[in-house]
Amino acid sequence: MPSLACGRVKMLALAARVADPFAEARAELDGLEAFLGSPEACNMTHSDLERELEKRGRELMRQLLQAHLQVRGPGEAAEPVQGSDGVVRDEPRLHERGLETIFGEVRVERAGYGAEGVDSLHPLDAKLNLPVEVYSHEVRRRAAEAAAQGSFNEVVHGLSQTTGAQVAKRQVEELVVRAAQDFQAFYHQRYEWRSPQETGSILVLTVDGKGVVMRREDLREGTRKRAEECQHKLRTRLSRGEKRNAKRMATVAAVYTMAPQVRTAEQVLRCLAPRHERETLERPPPESKRVWASVQETPEEVIKEAFREARLRDPEGRKRWVALVDGNETQLQILRKLFRRYGYYPLIVLDFAHVAEYVWKAGMALLGEGQAQLDTWATDHLLGVLRGRSGQMAAGMRRSATRRGLAPETREAIDRCAHYLLKYARYLRYDEYLALGLPIATGVIEGACRYLVKDRMERTGARWSLKGAEAVLRLRALWASGDFEAYWAFHEKQEYLRNHAVRYADGQIVPMRGSPRPPLKRVK
Repeated sequence: MPSLACGRVKMLALAARVADPFAEARAELDGLEAFLGSPEACNMTHSDLERELEKRGRELMRQLLQAHLQVRGPGEAAEPVQGSDGVVRDEPRLHERGLETIFGEVRVERAGYGAEGVDSLHPLDAKLNLPVEVYSHEVRRRAAEAAAQGSFNEVVHGLSQTTGAQVAKRQVEELVVRAAQDFQAFYHQRYEWRSPQETGSILVLTVDGKGVVMRREDLREGTRKRAEECQHKLRTRLSRGEKRNAKRMATVAAVYTMAPQVRTAEQVLRCLAPRHERETLERPPPESKRVWASVQETPEEVIKEAFREARLRDPEGRKRWVALVDGNETQLQILRKLFRRYGYYPLIVLDFAHVAEYVWKAGMALLGEGQAQLDTWATDHLLGVLRGRSGQMAAGMRRSATRRGLAPETREAIDRCAHYLLKYARYLRYDEYLALGLPIATGVIEGACRYLVKDRMERTGARWSLKGAEAVLRLRALWASGDFEAYWAFHEKQEYLRNHAVRYADGQIVPMRGSPRPPLKRVK
């Protein structure tokens, strides 16, 4: 078996370099300089010149990067290379691989150390933190950023227009999934929130749901069975009451802190449409808001994560916890179960906007849409609800329907509203909530549903795979929460650990010989 020294000599012979690695880059720069002074360039419009300069400049960057990789050398090991399997790799070879970068493809020559029956290890790969696939981490980052905002086809087009990387649609989808794989680990291992004393005294948890059109094989089991069993009356469109059974529900959550804002019932009503009157007191903005959505996890798993996030922000329980809901029974049951399990008992607040919608529908059933007295009736009943008299308002509207002798189908909206007010009366103590300065509307989570899910996932004709939908939702959540840059630094560290460090004995990358040789100076 050859010694490490003999192997090194052999490798150096294989790793012969050109005299000046930067010669091609200098020639490209000279050509660019000559072009800019040529009649051809002088006859171009500014926009044409910009595009041509960008294209040529990208090629110059590619050649500079290639030269730098040559300067670094193949990464010869200064010590025996031992893998995590305990096998010493003492057979050096020179291997080459491609790397698709934002400037274009470069070739990386690096020393590979192998032994019979085991995979080779490449110390230079670890030093450079090269990805497993051909696309660089920067290409992956740009694909992830673009996929969070637009379709995969738009990502492919954008990368081809703004970088030198050539990535097909299928590869973009795979890169996006890999880009989002450390989402949960990032939030579980991080990070330094501002101390509780520096944020508002109210801690808000809020949850909602939004459907995503999925490929049939990725629907939840119950939905998939209904889709298979469903017989539509028409082939080209849905009839009244029919559903496609093509959606999987994404659970959307948000956690944030805020300062209290004491208000009166009248001030709340003045903010409702169509008035939208500005109040003299500005609303305190959400602080350190984190929003996210998952189409893969169950609602209980998402709400558990919201609890974990909230406890990180208020470990000593000094803030007033508020759970903002819209009346979804599944969510309420999960919240109450988790409250008992963890010993936290937030105030549960039902979204006032939902209540107002029920009241307006009841008023239209009682008085007729567009009637002048409808506005007064709805205002009086909403003020009553805001003043903590939801039970009285429910009883009063039912009595009015009975006195008027309304038919059952006519008074259906009235009975539904009254039932809603009575059923959720313990979550409608708005007089107490307003006096404590608590939020009573779910605008934050509704905005999250719109941004995270609707704006991106409901594009015409889109049918999502489970992995693709989950990855895109995670990337959008990172952007919406202002955490993308911190996440990406964490993600690249995780890539180093799982792709490189884990393959070496004790997780220690073997040091390399010497330092990069300096580039040759240009002699005139």
